Amino acid sequence: MTEGRARTVFIGSGGFGRETLWRLGEHPDVDLVGVITAPPRPAGRGGRTTVTPIHEAARHLDVRPILTPSRLRAAETIDEVLALAPDVVVLADYGQLVPSALLGVRHGALNLHPSLLPRYRGATPIPAAILAGDRETGVTLMRMDEGLDTGPIVAQTRVPLAGDETTPLLEEMLEVEAAELLTRYLGPWLRGKIAATPQSDDGATLTRPLRREDGRLDVSRPAVELERQVRAYQPWPGSFVETDGGRLVVWRCEVEAAGPSPGLFDERGLGAGDGSRLRLLEVQPAGRDRMSWDAYLRGRSSIVGSSIVR
Repeated sequence: MTEGRARTVFIGSGGFGRETLWRLGEHPDVDLVGVITAPPRPAGRGGRTTVTPIHEAARHLDVRPILTPSRLRAAETIDEVLALAPDVVVLADYGQLVPSALLGVRHGALNLHPSLLPRYRGATPIPAAILAGDRETGVTLMRMDEGLDTGPIVAQTRVPLAGDETTPLLEEMLEVEAAELLTRYLGPWLRGKIAATPQSDDGATLTRPLRREDGRLDVSRPAVELERQVRAYQPWPGSFVETDGGRLVVWRCEVEAAGPSPGLFDERGLGAGDGSRLRLLEVQPAGRDRMSWDAYLRGRSSIVGSSIVR
């Protein structure tokens, strides 16, 4: 350990925390003594065993140990982490509750959460902001307690939204903002120069993990809401309708004020609620690659005038 540096354990799995881990590896106040991430899992059509983005980044940083427990709250996992004698724990995009034993280390456990808490606590804050049509979002640095994203707030940064963001692109933006936020405030936090502010429950919304069925487009809703869903639910669970030719996934679309009856296809797209149209730009038929709507129509013009299968 370098004299005067805080022994730091990073916990994370998804890409949102990757830039933060890189910054921790070069932070002047940090001695990065371990990384905890999800176990390797099969991925892709071939089922190849794949490590998390955090695992891969930790390898490049030559951080050891890299722990991959199935359950962070297992007694043996807690003992293994505490054996590293951390002064502070930093978490981003992990997906499991942190045991109280790790919350109580010298400088606490700090969580980087991609929303302006208390808005959008829980598992899916980025899609939630897009779905709601919010004009801004951000990142919150908070000291964790035993609740779900309920701990006191150390700092926040705000990010304006243009209204055309997809979840992957917004996550990339917030990944950088999160790393900047931690870089700016971690040193003062470790030196006791700033304090956390208790979080209000006013305006709090709890988001849940997404399920495949959430991706089904409800054509009784206005096209403006469906277009937000298409952007929000990338890459999982996607947004789709069922046709007599199989499932059709929608990747890109626009809103038009007037269209056919809800659920009816025409040459420009799909009728939606309130008389609007979801103008289809890029789709993916079952078992095929993504393609433009025009290319799809050239191969299946019979869909015009038909309705979705409910």
